Amino acid sequence: MASSSSNIEERFKINSEMESAQFKDFAKEMIDYVSNYLENIRDRRVLPSVEPGYLRPLIPETAPEKPDNWEDVVTHWHSPRFHAYFPTANSYPAIVADILSGAIACIGFSWIASPACTELEVVMLDWLGKMLDLPKEFLACSGGKGGGVIQGTASEATLVALLGAKARAISLAKQAHPEWKDSDIISKLVAYSSSQSHSSVERAGLLGGVTLKSLKPDSSNRLRGETVEQAIKEDIEAGLIPFYVVATLGTTSSCTFDNLDEIGPVCNANNVWLHVDAAYAGSAFICPEFRYLMKGIERADSFNFNPHKWLLVNFDCSAMWLKDPSWLVNAFNVDPLYLQHDQQGSAPDYRHWQIQLGRRFRSLKLWFVLRLYGIENLQTFIRKHVALAHHFESLVRKDDRFEITEEVIMGLVCFRLRGKNEISENLLKNINARGVIHLVPSKINDVYFLRLAICSRYTETADIELSWNEIKVVANEVLSQ
Repeated sequence: MASSSSNIEERFKINSEMESAQFKDFAKEMIDYVSNYLENIRDRRVLPSVEPGYLRPLIPETAPEKPDNWEDVVTHWHSPRFHAYFPTANSYPAIVADILSGAIACIGFSWIASPACTELEVVMLDWLGKMLDLPKEFLACSGGKGGGVIQGTASEATLVALLGAKARAISLAKQAHPEWKDSDIISKLVAYSSSQSHSSVERAGLLGGVTLKSLKPDSSNRLRGETVEQAIKEDIEAGLIPFYVVATLGTTSSCTFDNLDEIGPVCNANNVWLHVDAAYAGSAFICPEFRYLMKGIERADSFNFNPHKWLLVNFDCSAMWLKDPSWLVNAFNVDPLYLQHDQQGSAPDYRHWQIQLGRRFRSLKLWFVLRLYGIENLQTFIRKHVALAHHFESLVRKDDRFEITEEVIMGLVCFRLRGKNEISENLLKNINARGVIHLVPSKINDVYFLRLAICSRYTETADIELSWNEIKVVANEVLSQ
């Protein structure tokens, strides 16, 4: 339902202390800390004197419900009228965390290279997974095989999952047909995704050297289980090997949700790896009222979303969980003597979980943001963006010249001027030419529409109403021509 414009700010008020002049004081302290760290680096041990697992007992089991004080954090520590694409997260705590990461400048490819870099990442992915209520099989703290890793982007996560699935498929095929060569198996491999999946899914197929088929979604732009099942059945009958499916929760074009609850059982029954891409929408799953959209997640082999889109964590920080990372570790394991260490096997060496070797101390951004906002304030931030989107939706629906083209669920509104595509194309061209606000378009089934995303953490009701007024002014000009 549409939210009233008069009380959105009051209902979704976030503690302003973390956004105020306090930051300046603590930023200065952080700069002093960084300077002191670098000037006295020779006084520190080259290698740490800690053992794997040292950090978890020192950290609470879950993220705080209420924000901590700046003083309690261990290390002293965009435009509201931009509506294109999806949000790119930004916050002072994350900025400061990046300052510290840059100063430490570790290249955390293995535990021994930087124990804190590895161990904080393990714990933060558990914190974040618990916030989303992910199945325990994805969490390192469950004692099973599962665990999380921070990738650079969702594109990387999709490719990494595909390569893990490819390694598993080759292994299983060789067990059934020992005489087959790798090249014989790879030529038979088939992956699947919706035609509404992000372009990075198609790119992952190209980089992974496998066939990837684009499946047609239903009339609501959702990929359904029966469609996946039929495609798998036909390819098995043709002598091919289905091995990988990507289900999207919150598509880029229209923020629609594939039917994960239907797709999961089909993948499980056919021993096909199911990867779930929730790059934008995944942040909203910290709010219990949105978790119905991830029903069936327990069937997935891997899951990914981007805190750097909508969870106030600066780019880059893409959270990925796997039930069995060993397929990645085995597939990516190149272990020369100079990268080996005495603690191998006791903690993750994240170089085996990703494409690149080196990696930055990205978990600091999660650590700072989760502690200095707390779960409640992050939930408030998400809910406020959704409420602002519904407010814009209500304004559009009051004007009969316009139509909403997709259900508004998150912070994205898809709309257009009624009539031929050319009318909405001219509308967008003139809006962006004026430079007051910025939008981008999309097209589904040859229907052209505009996307208005709530992107900035500074966006308020007044900004939404200004944006709508700008759209109406330009619409008047376009329709009068």
